[in-house]
Amino acid sequence: MDETRSSHFERRDATRNMQRFYRLTVTRDLFGTVLLIREWGRIGVYARERREAKENLAGACRDADRLAVQKQRRGYRLIEADGTR
Repeated sequence: MDETRSSHFERRDATRNMQRFYRLTVTRDLFGTVLLIREWGRIGVYARERREAKENLAGACRDADRLAVQKQRRGYRLIEADGTR
């Protein structure tokens, strides 16, 4: 799907035994609803997930950008980002 956008963040601190990830994905479901999907957890362990339906693609991207900034302030580093806006 050409409207899918995904960003993957990681936060690692060996002194605290911390290995976390956070993934943001903006996409559409089978019915055309725009979704902001957030996944997080410890690297290598089953992830938690939260799906939020959004009114439009621009709003979902705006919310994803806001969350990405918050995660980077907390020490997460952007590992990969793909897709288009």
